[in-house]
Amino acid sequence: MISAVSFGRRTCLGLLAAGMSAARARAAEPLRLGLLHTLSPAPFYIAKESGYFLNNGIDLTFRFFEAAQPIAAAAVAGDIDVGVTALTGGFFNLAEKGVLTVIGGAMHEEAGYEGSAIIVSNKAFDAGLTTPAKLAGHSFAITQYGSSFHYMVGRIADVEHFDLKTIELRPVQQVPNMLAAVETGQVDATIAIASQAKPAAAAGKVHIIGWVGDIVPYQITAVFATGQEIKQHADLLHRFARAYQQGVADYRAAFLRHDAAGKPIADAKTDAAIAQIEKYVFTGDPHAREKILAGVGYYDADGALDVADVTRQLNWFKAQGLVKGDKPASEIMTTQFLPAR
Repeated sequence: MISAVSFGRRTCLGLLAAGMSAARARAAEPLRLGLLHTLSPAPFYIAKESGYFLNNGIDLTFRFFEAAQPIAAAAVAGDIDVGVTALTGGFFNLAEKGVLTVIGGAMHEEAGYEGSAIIVSNKAFDAGLTTPAKLAGHSFAITQYGSSFHYMVGRIADVEHFDLKTIELRPVQQVPNMLAAVETGQVDATIAIASQAKPAAAAGKVHIIGWVGDIVPYQITAVFATGQEIKQHADLLHRFARAYQQGVADYRAAFLRHDAAGKPIADAKTDAAIAQIEKYVFTGDPHAREKILAGVGYYDADGALDVADVTRQLNWFKAQGLVKGDKPASEIMTTQFLPAR
């Protein structure tokens, strides 16, 4: 039996904890994060649901977008404070002007991890488009010229030794439109994250012919802030980085551990992370668990940034004439908040 004194002590402690939580919430500084409404920024969902941002004095708000380049534009317009998105020609042009700065790594295409799939329509597959090396001469859906998808197919062309100019690029503006264009046979091929590609392939709507990470490992998404945010709110960004790193640690513990046979480990940590992620993507979907497990991508420990690859990306966009300016890559990124890989 619980004594009255014990009960009173527990009640007081509970009220004190609640009061401290409320005080933290009142004192928390607002921060708006721009991101794609997909599975790829999952560590941020986990960090928010776990209270890591609030514990670091941050009242984080998500602002969702359907393509990468508008996230950079939103930061310039002052509609968001921090962003996590793919690095694009548009982003690099703004970074060259000192408007935006890369401050950390996010999802990384890594060999052996199924992050982004190269998918083709049933019609194209039946006609012989069965490997990435055969993409020459086919149509390929991207969001926009200068997008990360433009970069990925360009780098695939380099590695597979065919001319990018032999591919008919079809800009369709939004990520969902890319998958739909291939499923309906309007376009021969595109790139889709695993959580979209695998269900479509399982349903017989498309064929997966390769994985980007096995051909072109690279820093697919990164965290960025405006130059003004870095100058005026460096302490806030340090706290943001700490909360993010906690989310990355939980994400890696939930999804990136393997057993002795090399198979992914799924346990209570995995279940807890899935429940947190499901509040933002695949909400109410009876197959949410399978889609999340099928679609998790690779994140480096501590949100580390692949500095060498960001440099490679910038140079590629400049070589294509999609980025103007002569700033070295070292001036468009910083590792003062999150480490280098």
